[in-house]
Amino acid sequence: MNLKDSKSKLVFSELSDFKKIAEIDIEKINQAQDLEEWKIKYLGRKSFLTNVLRDIKNYDISERPAIGSEANKIRKFLGNLFEEKQNIIKNNQQSSLGAFDYSLSGRIPNIGRLHPVTQTIREVCSAFSSLGFQIQEGPEVEWDLYNFDLLNIPKNHPARDMWDTLWIDEEEIEGKKMLLRTHTSPMQARIMEKNDPPIRVVIPGKCYRYEATDSTHEWHFNQIEGLAIDTNLNFTDLKGTLYDFARKIFGSERKIRFRCDYFPFVEPGVDMSIDWNNDWIEILGAGMVHPKVLESVGYDPEKYSGFAFGVGVERIAMIRHGIDDIRHFYGNDMRFLSQF
Repeated sequence: MNLKDSKSKLVFSELSDFKKIAEIDIEKINQAQDLEEWKIKYLGRKSFLTNVLRDIKNYDISERPAIGSEANKIRKFLGNLFEEKQNIIKNNQQSSLGAFDYSLSGRIPNIGRLHPVTQTIREVCSAFSSLGFQIQEGPEVEWDLYNFDLLNIPKNHPARDMWDTLWIDEEEIEGKKMLLRTHTSPMQARIMEKNDPPIRVVIPGKCYRYEATDSTHEWHFNQIEGLAIDTNLNFTDLKGTLYDFARKIFGSERKIRFRCDYFPFVEPGVDMSIDWNNDWIEILGAGMVHPKVLESVGYDPEKYSGFAFGVGVERIAMIRHGIDDIRHFYGNDMRFLSQF
């Protein structure tokens, strides 16, 4: 017998002893941590079994298949032992915990929820969507051309005093200045510029005005602008649309009141109020789109007509939830926000 024959016989003997010792050791194990240590010792990268497979190239070519086959059989055998013991330990742990007590009270998971203003925006948009209106958004940083000029509010017009504007500190570009939009109405002009009638769209978004903050005013707030353009639209269509919207949001028996009001981009203009706790509360301004606005975007006012409206989102939320201070919405007080 040559040296290689002796080496081959020795490794077979060592593999047999290795298998027996591993079986004996695993029988003593009752804890998951001890089982993991056993796995590392007998099946890990530095185990005797792994070293045999790694060094198989050092054996005679005729002996390699037999050694490799025996080592892999032992690896599979020990792997099965590991899985069996793992299941036994797991079952013993579950049994020690006892049966589940279904009388215990459940734990409510702490999950996030939508901000009350966001909830209101979605509800209002859903109400108008059911009436055939599409939903679009627009830029919060706007040109004065769209915020004022194309809405029948030219430079030096007294109506500009109605909005305390936050201007962007940049030079004029082609006679235009940038600002934080004071209302969502600029999207009226933008949409009409790019689309031919019929148009039915609502535009939710944030607006900004340089004014003092109190219980009913914020320097930033949300509006939902509405616009409908078609042939032969009249004030009856406006009233019918807003009546239906108010009843979807506030209830089917809600009373509605319209009064004359002034907005430069509509004629005639109105404000709409609802009956709430035996009082009238204004919730939006509206009116028929001014002919000059139609002309400014290339529409023929003899052919097309339309109506527009602007909903104050925070006002809607305050009425629906009985909130008396608009500042609560943006105070980041979880005691307030978690109620919704």
